[in-house]
Amino acid sequence: MGTEALFAPLQVGRFELAHRVVLPPLTRMRAQQPGDVPGELNAEYYAQRATPGGLLIAEATQISPSGQGLPGTPGIYSDEQVAGWRLVTDAVHAQGGLIFLQLWHMGRQSHSSFQPDGLPPFAPSAIPRESTAVTAIGESVPSETPRALTVEQISEIIATYGRVARNAIEAAFGGVEVHAANGYLIDQFLNESTDQRADRYGGSIENRVRFLVEVTSAVIDAVDADRVGVRLSPLGGAGEVHDSNTKELYGHAIRALAPLHPAYLHLIEPRRCGARNDDIDPDAVSAVRLYRQLWSGALIAAGGFTPETGAEIVVEGAADAVAYGRAFTSTPDLVTRIQHGTAWTPWHRPTFYTSGPVGYTDFPRVND
Repeated sequence: MGTEALFAPLQVGRFELAHRVVLPPLTRMRAQQPGDVPGELNAEYYAQRATPGGLLIAEATQISPSGQGLPGTPGIYSDEQVAGWRLVTDAVHAQGGLIFLQLWHMGRQSHSSFQPDGLPPFAPSAIPRESTAVTAIGESVPSETPRALTVEQISEIIATYGRVARNAIEAAFGGVEVHAANGYLIDQFLNESTDQRADRYGGSIENRVRFLVEVTSAVIDAVDADRVGVRLSPLGGAGEVHDSNTKELYGHAIRALAPLHPAYLHLIEPRRCGARNDDIDPDAVSAVRLYRQLWSGALIAAGGFTPETGAEIVVEGAADAVAYGRAFTSTPDLVTRIQHGTAWTPWHRPTFYTSGPVGYTDFPRVND
């Protein structure tokens, strides 16, 4: 199969895309210090990957200092960060591109060194991970037992999501994506392995989905539904989250999101984030194929697609657009066509995670 399906226009919320190849959020840890502020280097990176009518989703961006869990990741809660992101959006708009910002809280994957009060990070329940955490100076250390959020603190976090969504629009982003995937805070509320609360945010699937719905509703109230996307990682086990009824859990979550009418749903395939249950083969089960029937709006697929398999899933109707964040070796004309023969290839694997341009903005141009 060719790749023509990836070049059809697509309506996503209030925006009409010129093609269906999306740059997904990719953590790069290159915010300027102090303050975790995006700068000129970040602006250059995104401008290189912008195309007329193409959608970029900027890297995961913490909504507050307590939501951070990796050094050098940007925020969107301070005036300086908003100004820094404006450098990025202006650079992307100059290339004719559209850019959304992903909103992020790491929950128990954070560390006390990031917390303003120096205490362990917050989570739905006081259940630690088995794997290590990263400190504010980049050291790998044992994970800490997190603090269980109170209902009042949950309400404060929900309000913060709405507030920083408005900050993103002030920074001239087209919209925002709620990061509810990969075992971070919202995903921790969804799964019974990390949410063992006895209040309205725990217990039943309906209760565990409540935080996702309330966060998304707060963001929609702040910036309008047609400027909001949601990212989920159904069936995947990143961040050591799992559930005894995974398929139904994410089906319920998607059904609960549908009446809110966000601009798009963004699903990560389990082959890129590991299976949650032994009875799920991450290489055989497709998240978009499993849940497409529950979602009538725009659906973005991510995780291990080639140009050909991405086009195939669009033709099939299981997804409307495909996000590419890793290098591929086949069909080089896709890169050339998307980038109009002049811009930079967005899917080269960068050097993780250094502060300078090496492996970030120094790749040769397609035509070089």
